[in-house]
Amino acid sequence: MIPSQRSGEPAAGTVLVVVGTDVHGFDRVITWLERWHAERRASTPVAPRLIVQYGHSTPPGLPGAVPFLGHEELQRAMAEATLVVTHGGPATITEARRTGHLPIVVPRDPAFREHVDNHQQLFARRLGVAGMVHLCETEQELLAALDKGLADPSAFALAADPAGQDARTAAVARVGRIIEELVAQRSLRRGRKAVR
Repeated sequence: MIPSQRSGEPAAGTVLVVVGTDVHGFDRVITWLERWHAERRASTPVAPRLIVQYGHSTPPGLPGAVPFLGHEELQRAMAEATLVVTHGGPATITEARRTGHLPIVVPRDPAFREHVDNHQQLFARRLGVAGMVHLCETEQELLAALDKGLADPSAFALAADPAGQDARTAAVARVGRIIEELVAQRSLRRGRKAVR
């Protein structure tokens, strides 16, 4: 269930954070968000509302944190969000774009045991170069994007495409599915070799 804001509490925007359902945690980005949110609360009279889908990460000390969101809840949260921060998952990126967001993407990094390989980094970098996502690979880049987006939400807004007609978005989703299938096949082959 999407956590709701207390009635009568003014909002400085809503930030939706989606780390996906991968079995690996993504504590690095959660820690960055905790520090950012603490600074915002200390320095501004109204902190942004957060909805943080943290998956298998360590449960964060953030308001609005839930382990998982159902599909309808996620769609509703994206439609209501001012900004969408996501991991490098193609499906989530596609959904964010479809609901009118230029997603702020922090790809998972296998060096931190956040994924099995670097396909999210490669994919997100390619989309970043094409202007299809706002790529953030460091804490400073993420915090700057959040502050910029809350100050000027139009910087991270696209024309919504609810029917999914955007050909580039469809192509991104297709490429993402292909990459995920290749990674799964490679992992399966590695597992077979280890058994022999």
